[in-house]
Amino acid sequence: MKKASTCLWLLLIMISCGCSVIQPDMKKSRGFAKGADIGWLQQMEATGYKFYGDNGKEQDCFKILKDHGINTIRLRTWVNPSDDRASGYNSKKETVAMAVRAQKWGMRVMINFHYSDSWAEPGKQKKPAAWEGHDFPQLLKDVYDYTYDVMTDLKKAGVTPEWVQVGNKTPGGMIYPEGSVANWSQLAQLINRGYDAIKAVSPTSKVILHVDQGNNNKRFRTWFDNAQAHGAKYDVIELSYYPYWLTGKPDYTLSIDDLEHNLNDMASRYNKEVMVVEVGGEDTKPQNTYDMLVAVQEKVKAVPNGKGLGVIYWEPQGARSWSKYPLSAWGDDGKPTKAMDAFLVK
Repeated sequence: MKKASTCLWLLLIMISCGCSVIQPDMKKSRGFAKGADIGWLQQMEATGYKFYGDNGKEQDCFKILKDHGINTIRLRTWVNPSDDRASGYNSKKETVAMAVRAQKWGMRVMINFHYSDSWAEPGKQKKPAAWEGHDFPQLLKDVYDYTYDVMTDLKKAGVTPEWVQVGNKTPGGMIYPEGSVANWSQLAQLINRGYDAIKAVSPTSKVILHVDQGNNNKRFRTWFDNAQAHGAKYDVIELSYYPYWLTGKPDYTLSIDDLEHNLNDMASRYNKEVMVVEVGGEDTKPQNTYDMLVAVQEKVKAVPNGKGLGVIYWEPQGARSWSKYPLSAWGDDGKPTKAMDAFLVK
């Protein structure tokens, strides 16, 4: 009897220990992120655009994306956006609503803070109108308060973003002119206020920093060397990769090895995880875009030590007939092109 009790006790200890070991593995089991940035979706639906699955039947865009292997949704948020058809929406309220919807579909969520009322990208990092005229200490408070506010509303809605992006495509900095790379000390402070606000509300969310031209290693080394030198805080390095926009190299086969080199270098040089958070190819060349997406996923998955986290397509559902954008993965028939099948590849 004593022996049986001892065995039972040992079994309980093993189960208890096993649970503590299994927990992290369960989190890891979420696996490789296959994503879609769908900031246009609410507008498309509001203007009557209809989405159709491979079977030709009208369906919720989320279902179509999920049926094509998408498990992650990236959403941008703007401070006080307009309701313009192409350059509006993405307010805090709308972003939270989309995050809730994504979560109901079983998707992982990434939030992208632009810190602007509209598009923030290289050469265009205009501060929100409500922040105009604020001195630098006040701008630091603006960034913290706004970030904290959005994160808090997400938490109240039951959403814990897996990743949160501080600034969008920031090779030149953000919140110009105060946060320009011409003054890295101030840029790092702005980044850190965003980081601190995110972690205050959601400690488990990974904070990510985003630079474009993911095949350009010199661009990334310069930026992240400065980030490191000035104490910018972050968890993950994000890259964009659009062969279509590369001067003289529109064919992805001419730059994919440079992307691979940069991914591996970023992971080893800074000991950080990496992701390709924006990628896209010509909608009129779906086979080429399919091949490119398969190749990009392979390169990210191959980053040593499991530091390649995933690949996200920018506005795959943003059909040219609605957006005039040439790099979606949607056809004139309202259905996804063959390119989306790339996310079904194991």
